[in-house]
Amino acid sequence: MRIHTQEEDSRSPRSPRSPRPARSPLATAQYGPESGSRWFGLWDGYFAISYLVTVALLFTSEEDQVHRAFAIGALTLIVPWYAGVGRRPMILRTKSRRNMVFCAGLFLLFASSSTLDLGGSFALFAVVPMLMMSLPMPSAIVLVVLANLWPLIVVWLRGGQFDPHIMSVLPISLLGIALSVLLGLWITRVVQQSADRAVLIDELRLSREREARLSHQAGISAERERLAREIHDTLAQSLTSIISLVQAAESEVVANPERARSRLGLAGRVAQDSLAEARTFVSALTPPALRGSSLVQAVRRQADLLMEETELTVRCTARGAEQPLPTAVSVVLLRSAQEAFANVRKHARHARRVEVLVAYAPDEVRLVVRDDGAGFEADAVLADGPQDGRDGRQDGGRNGYGLRGMRARVEEIGGMAEVSSSPGTGTVIEVTVPLAPVVRESAGE
Repeated sequence: MRIHTQEEDSRSPRSPRSPRPARSPLATAQYGPESGSRWFGLWDGYFAISYLVTVALLFTSEEDQVHRAFAIGALTLIVPWYAGVGRRPMILRTKSRRNMVFCAGLFLLFASSSTLDLGGSFALFAVVPMLMMSLPMPSAIVLVVLANLWPLIVVWLRGGQFDPHIMSVLPISLLGIALSVLLGLWITRVVQQSADRAVLIDELRLSREREARLSHQAGISAERERLAREIHDTLAQSLTSIISLVQAAESEVVANPERARSRLGLAGRVAQDSLAEARTFVSALTPPALRGSSLVQAVRRQADLLMEETELTVRCTARGAEQPLPTAVSVVLLRSAQEAFANVRKHARHARRVEVLVAYAPDEVRLVVRDDGAGFEADAVLADGPQDGRDGRQDGGRNGYGLRGMRARVEEIGGMAEVSSSPGTGTVIEVTVPLAPVVRESAGE
């Protein structure tokens, strides 16, 4: 029975794309004003220029000083009326009774200024956009038309009768109405686009925060899994070996003191190696077994240790032209060999011989660990996950970090792990890692 473990085997079904979140009124109220405030800085400047130009025209008009003063006064009242009543609803783009009050007061002040002095009609350049931004479009257009026709009405009322010359001015007034409506529509559109951009910016910010939070959680989970694998492959296995050696020494301390001392000495060496592994684990450096030595030498030392602990016949061979490997490949293969040896210690009942092969090829490197133990039903056992007999059953490793951790390590660098076993035929663990992608990735870093 052979089980192929590849990266796509553990890939979970893709979740459907989440729909774009709907615009939240809260988000619009929270971030729309900010965007509107930036744009309204330009509008405030335009409003101030329109006011100053209109006042300058009133100062140069031919009306008497009293009418001129009252016209300037009415025009000046528009400034605090806009700042105190109309500006905030215009920024928030709210349509409420307050807007109607503001527009009514704005029209009355403009009409008063224009009635007292026709020069005040120049304020239409500021009044029309404010009406368009404050009222719903139909109401705004009606009031804008009335505001543009007001100077003609004033001329007509002042004359006491209909002046035919007014008809010659009417086309200009109608053109002014059209331009006013177009200007108001354009300004309204700009404000709406600014508010839409504010909502989109808010959605983007929320999306980035959500992505950062998910990435952080995924990083924590990945680091937790990595720590679990490292602990299982180093400290846990070493402690298991130490416990076994000490228990064996205790059983032989009376009958065979020399043998007991030998086992205690071996336990001491394993403890020293475990301490070195722990220090390396903390500092995240290359494993001590790979420092100054090749993968074959490191695997052979682990095989010799297995032979000393279990008195099995362990043969380690290399095939192909040995070549320097990327650190990631060497670490994964060494950890895979350690996991395979740990499984032999714990589960390969009646085993007498273990064969270890490290095979080099131009585009891949392969590790094979074969034992002649009792074997197991690979299909059923590996499907059971943490409860399988080769992955932590009845040995305290209830979380199953053995073969699952080995497979996860191999898949992370694009490799493949295979487990072949059946009752009475022993077990074969084979790990194959392609070199070309890993070498290119390492060179890119």
